[in-house]
Amino acid sequence: MSAALYESSLHSLPLIGRGKVRENYALGAERLLIVTSDRLSAFDVIMREPIPGKGHVLNAMANFWFARLASIVPNHLTGIDPESVVAQDEIEQVRGRAVVVQRLRPIPIEAVVRGYLAGSGWKDYQAQGAICGVRLPPGLRNADKLPEPIFTPATKAEMGQHDENITWEKTVDLLGATLATRIREVSLELYRQASAYAATRGILIADTKFEFGQDAAGRLVLMDEILTADSSRFWPADLYQPGQNPPSFDKQFVRDYLESIPTWKKTAPPPPLPPEIIERTAAKYREALQRLTS
Repeated sequence: MSAALYESSLHSLPLIGRGKVRENYALGAERLLIVTSDRLSAFDVIMREPIPGKGHVLNAMANFWFARLASIVPNHLTGIDPESVVAQDEIEQVRGRAVVVQRLRPIPIEAVVRGYLAGSGWKDYQAQGAICGVRLPPGLRNADKLPEPIFTPATKAEMGQHDENITWEKTVDLLGATLATRIREVSLELYRQASAYAATRGILIADTKFEFGQDAAGRLVLMDEILTADSSRFWPADLYQPGQNPPSFDKQFVRDYLESIPTWKKTAPPPPLPPEIIERTAAKYREALQRLTS
């Protein structure tokens, strides 16, 4: 595997935007080149150290799911080799960590599906007995499996800000009833099929988020990343116990370490990450990919 890539620097294509993890480059008027770096963000703050191999893992994992779930909804992949659209001296920056995609009109919500009670959903349930207006049975514990998966959308926040959970009524106001209903149905079906498969590989998908766009014809298209260890909460089935969060296949080692530093207030700049935290995090990402795809 190549050296860690904290930030790509392609000179052959115009840079459109740089997110927490990915960089988008224009490829004509109708396509984008998306490069997945090895950056990691926690509590909406980008760490200063890369996680070696993370970009390769996320790219491979998303591509695996795009292929597996392609019958449910079209996705943004074009099949064009990323190495064929950059200069010769830039190939190493995109190898194994980039995709060429359709340029779409993004839909301004994150389509979150929850199958288990965790994270912000657990906090909302404790406070209100509901998540995004969806009432849940009383007496549920942290990490309990929900009676059925629920759709709990959120607004997309600017970088450094927190996404905000919204109700179904607010979603309809933003998108219209037809589009909102279509996104809810597709998101729930993606989750059902993905979680059923993941369970055969010893992984529980507690929750995940999808992002969608529309093409020039108004067709709904799945975009960004899907069902990766960054966009989902993956739990090892053999360590699952209701009432407590199992260790996740993601950046939980980083979150736990940062939470142990009382002087850090979850704002930039972040504290440095010790080498052992970096390696344990990288190993968890690799293990999730191996379990799902091998």
